[in-house]
Amino acid sequence: MQKNILFVMYDQLRFDYLSCAGHPLLQTPNFDRVAAKGVRFTRAYVQSPVCGASRMSTYTGRYASSHGAQWNGFPLRVGEMTMGDHLRALGMGCWLIGKTHMKVDAAGMARLGLSPDSVIGARQAECGFDVWCRDDGLWAWGPDGFYDEQRSPYNAYLTSRGYDGENPWADYANAGVDGDEMATGWITAHAGKPANIREEDSETPWLTRQAMAFMDQAQGPWCAHVSYIKPHWPYIVPAPYHAMYGADNVVPPVRDACELDDPNPVYAAFAGNEFAKLYQRDEARETVIPAYMGLIKQCDDQLGVLLDHLAETGRDKDTVIVLTSDHGDYLGDHWLGEKDMFHDPSVKVPLIIYDPAETTGGVTCDALVESIDLAATFIEMAGGTVPDHIVEGRSLVPFLRGETPAWRDFAISEYDYSCQSMRAKLEVSPRDARLFMVVDRRWKFIHAEGGFPPMLFDLDNDPQELRDLGRSGLHDDILALMYDRLGAWGRRMAQRVTVSDGDIMARQGGSEGVGILHWLWDGSEVSQEALSRYRGPVRQRYVDD
Repeated sequence: MQKNILFVMYDQLRFDYLSCAGHPLLQTPNFDRVAAKGVRFTRAYVQSPVCGASRMSTYTGRYASSHGAQWNGFPLRVGEMTMGDHLRALGMGCWLIGKTHMKVDAAGMARLGLSPDSVIGARQAECGFDVWCRDDGLWAWGPDGFYDEQRSPYNAYLTSRGYDGENPWADYANAGVDGDEMATGWITAHAGKPANIREEDSETPWLTRQAMAFMDQAQGPWCAHVSYIKPHWPYIVPAPYHAMYGADNVVPPVRDACELDDPNPVYAAFAGNEFAKLYQRDEARETVIPAYMGLIKQCDDQLGVLLDHLAETGRDKDTVIVLTSDHGDYLGDHWLGEKDMFHDPSVKVPLIIYDPAETTGGVTCDALVESIDLAATFIEMAGGTVPDHIVEGRSLVPFLRGETPAWRDFAISEYDYSCQSMRAKLEVSPRDARLFMVVDRRWKFIHAEGGFPPMLFDLDNDPQELRDLGRSGLHDDILALMYDRLGAWGRRMAQRVTVSDGDIMARQGGSEGVGILHWLWDGSEVSQEALSRYRGPVRQRYVDD
C-alpha cells in the first residue's frame, strides 16, 4: 500500500501530560484514540532538550554534534541531508506546515551561489522541506525590533480577520484584557486570563485548517510535517480553554529538598536561573499549569478535527499518524523551569505511531527510542533502505509490526548551553559549555565538560530522579561503564556521509583491475590478465637496455 505520513509535532509537550500516559486529571481522548490503534513508545528521548537543536536532529536523523546546529539560531549547514532529501529521492513529497526553528546557513548558501529563490536554495533554507506554510510562532517584538525576522503568515491571517495593529499576535493571540489595558502573556500572572481572540482564530485551530487545506489538494505519496507552536509558552489560551482547569488540578511538583543539599555545581547553576526561580514559586505553577493544560486540551481537540477529516476524506486508510514533541517542560519539577537539562520532564517526549498497514495496535513499547529514529522510520515506510552512513537513527517499523529487533543498549542526548547565563556563572568557555546524557534501562548518567563531577540517577530505585549518586563513591563501576559508552559513542563514524560501507566494500580488490600493482615483486603474484596492459613489444626506444 502506498503510504502518506502525517508527522505531527507539538512544541514543549511533556510526555506525561496525556491521559494515555497516565495524567490523573487531563483528558486527551484524541491522543488516546491514536494510541489505541498504534504503538505508544514510553521511553522516547530527544537528542537535545531545546527547540532548534532537537528539531535539527529529528529532521536530519543525526545527533546534534553530527549536524552542528546545537542551539536555537545556530544555522544548519548547507548540504546537511534531511528527511526531505531522503524522502523525495524515494518519490515521497515532504512538506512543512508550521514550525521548524531552523536558521538558514546564509553564508554557506552565498559561498556556493545558491539563491533562496531557487528550488534547491529554498529547500536548503527551510530544513529540506517544501513549504506549505512556515510559522515559527514567536512573533515577539521590543524596542530593538522583532525576534523573528521572517514574515508572519499568522499575523497576516489575523489582519485579514480584522485584528488591528502591526503585530496582532502580540496584541491579541498573546494577550488578555485587564480593564482597558492589554494583559500580555509574557507576564506569568496573566496566564489565567483568556486570550483576547476568537478561539477559532487562535494559533492551533488556524494551523489545523492549514493542514487540512494541504491534505485536500495533496497528491501522494506525501509526508506532511504539521508542527504546532503550542503548548509552548507564552502560557495564555483563549476561552473556553482558559477556565477548564484551576489550581486544584495542578499535580504537586516532583522535587525534594535533598536536590538542593550540596548539589552538583552544574545543576545548581540551572536551578538558580530566572526560569527556575519563577517556577519555584507555588503561585506561578498554580497559574501557569492550568493554562498549559488548557493549551494541551485545545491541541487534543484540534487533533480530533484532523483525525475526523482524514476519515471523512478516506485518507485514514493510507496515512501513517505520528505524534510527538521536540522536548518537555519542567514546570517546577526538580526546582527547574523551561527545559535545558536531562530529567525526564525535559528530555523524554511522547511518541505515538499508527500505521494502518500494520496489525499491531494499542500496545506500549519501552525500547530506548531516540527522536533521530523517525527519519529512518519514514525512509523505510517510503520503501527505501536506511543509509546508515548518514542517518544515525534506526527504523521503528519492526516495533510497529510487533517484532523485537536487536536494539540499542543506551540512548544519548546533548546540550550546548554556551549561549545561556549558566555558562558565565560556571566560568567555562563556550566550547566547554556542553552536557551529555547516557541513559540505559536502569541508569541515567550526565557528563559536563569543564571538569565538573558527573551526575547519576538510579531509575529503578529512584524513578523520579531526586537523588544524584554521581559523587556518592558507591557506583564507580557504573560511572566507568557510562564513560566507556560515552567514549564509544563519541568515536562513532559520523562524518563520512558521502561514502557508505557498501561503497567501500565494493572498492576492495578493485585496484588490480585498474592497474594499481605497487606491491609486486616479479609479477607472478597476479594473473597475467592484470599485467596485460603493461606487457608487449617496445614501440619506441629512448634508452638502451
